[in-house]
Amino acid sequence: MKTHLSVILPTFNERNNILTLLDELLKLSDSYEIELIVVDDSSTDGTSSSVRELAKKDRRIRLINRLGRAGLSSAIKEGCLCATGEVLAIMDTDGQHEVRSIENGLEKLIEGKLDFITGSRFLEKSDIKGLSDARRGGSNIANSLARFSLPKRYTHLTDFMSGCMVLNRQSCISCIEKIDVNGFKFFYELLAVSKGKLKGEEIELIFQPRKYGSSKLDIAIVWDFLVSLVHTCLQRSIPRKAISFGFVGSTGVFVQFFVVYFLIWFIGIDFENALPFAVVIAASSNFLINNALTFRSNRLKERGLMIGLFKFLLVSSLPIFANVGLATTFFNYISQNTLLSQIAGIIVVYIWNYAASSRLVWNN
Repeated sequence: MKTHLSVILPTFNERNNILTLLDELLKLSDSYEIELIVVDDSSTDGTSSSVRELAKKDRRIRLINRLGRAGLSSAIKEGCLCATGEVLAIMDTDGQHEVRSIENGLEKLIEGKLDFITGSRFLEKSDIKGLSDARRGGSNIANSLARFSLPKRYTHLTDFMSGCMVLNRQSCISCIEKIDVNGFKFFYELLAVSKGKLKGEEIELIFQPRKYGSSKLDIAIVWDFLVSLVHTCLQRSIPRKAISFGFVGSTGVFVQFFVVYFLIWFIGIDFENALPFAVVIAASSNFLINNALTFRSNRLKERGLMIGLFKFLLVSSLPIFANVGLATTFFNYISQNTLLSQIAGIIVVYIWNYAASSRLVWNN
């Protein structure tokens, strides 16, 4: 009896790559009962319509066309939860993963009675053709940090950022259900929530150059990785968005310090008068960064952005006054250290700003 294999294929603007990949994957039907699940995040290049036409002709292909939802980890999770196969395979749709890696991984998974097999770009026999020196260096740093944050059982692995893997659905599905869809990388999140309970190995990857399109790596993905590391190190006890909000708040601290000392040293304004300007500018900076990173799935645009800024400043008005009042009181009655005075005020605003703005500004 053939093994029932579900292949999860997350896509965003991969029309030219996905059609060739689907054709190659369908050839696995000679050895396996195949189900190909394409999870598309509202592509603008016709990816979903092209896949839909193929799915009309071939029942082995399924399309999940997502509206109002986006993100690599959430797309993979949704595909896994919708899959019917006893084995789940996941691979990128940009042409950089070879189909034979899935075959090799499946054979090793079954033979070793393992929970997962993942493809690694960094084993001795791996061949990285589609990764620049800068990306390779960044991946090495990310893997080192990931290894530090994950259970010791996984220290033998070399590529926690891999997007190519084969999973035993029965043993992994409970962990998949717990994965935070806002996480940085699906495989890293899977290992983090498993708490060392999964048994797995790696196989080497031949990592091909991308044929069409461009990489999706951007500052938001790097930001997500930093948030994921802290989230895991804190045993996932604090919400991811709260951690991200705190990171953004730290940038606001530097903005506030910069504006205060700029106004004092270069404009000649005294501390009490400079502080209100600095606090408002820092709050506006926090709003814009949170909108771009922390709440990007609910990102405000155009007119909504201006309304959101007004709401954010309104929501922040109470702690802004508390910030100014406490900092000024600290400065006048406790210590005339301007740095400590500002920190005393900043500490007051964090919890209120996160809770109130999450709900009232981004409706999250």
